[in-house]
Amino acid sequence: MTGTATTQRFSGKVVLVTGAASGIGRASALAFAREGATVVVADQNAQGGDETVRTIREAGATASFIAVDVSKNADVQSLVEKTLSLHGRLDCAHNNAGIPGTRARTADRTEDDWDRTMNVNAKGVWLCMKHEIPLMLKQGKGAIVNTASVAGLLGLRRFSAYSASKHAVLGLTKSAALEYFRHGIRINAVCPGLIDTELVQTAVLGAHSRIPGALRRGMEAAVRGYMGRHQVAGRMGQAAEVAEAVLWLCSDAASYVSGHTLTVDGGASVK
Repeated sequence: MTGTATTQRFSGKVVLVTGAASGIGRASALAFAREGATVVVADQNAQGGDETVRTIREAGATASFIAVDVSKNADVQSLVEKTLSLHGRLDCAHNNAGIPGTRARTADRTEDDWDRTMNVNAKGVWLCMKHEIPLMLKQGKGAIVNTASVAGLLGLRRFSAYSASKHAVLGLTKSAALEYFRHGIRINAVCPGLIDTELVQTAVLGAHSRIPGALRRGMEAAVRGYMGRHQVAGRMGQAAEVAEAVLWLCSDAASYVSGHTLTVDGGASVK
């Protein structure tokens, strides 16, 4: 993970990543650390968050874990305040925490599932920006990347709440980008396609959570192979590939990029 001085684009910078206990968030946290950043790993899953931190520290970089439920204002406010207390600043944020919601047709969806999906995926991104932006305004500079999805560009059968929440993330991103670019804050979004993560497996096999471990792992492998073969790229994407897009958007190389939606889907959304 430790890079050379010439490749550490985020040396001396403090980066906050939500949903960093697994999947894209973990890949993003590891990539920022590899590039020299001090990383704040945030998630509800303490065990996974601690594992991410341990991996970063074992590679010689700096990281800490803070538990957070991004759907709760007090939690997010505390997260940003603790980040400031620990490190004195916040240079970049990857607002990545999200859930797939329940697999169901629109008319069959429960109100509780709708509210939970929107609260985590859409309200959670808004709350993160609500508390991150004032700190960045005081610094006069900052970069934020929000994780949306190709489901924020297209419809998705049986995941209407998820799709609606990700459309909302893009609207939030574009509006905030217009408001804060002249104040030195760039705000962009990534739209991952079918990425080989626990979230995708949960979405596809969530209804079969009681399946014994060995059988479930076999089913997951079969589903992964089937879904990958039907992608334009002939495979599922990897979390690290999305992380590289996040890092570029946060880097000085993207200094004139704001309000942009960077799709990382192997061409799936253009077929």
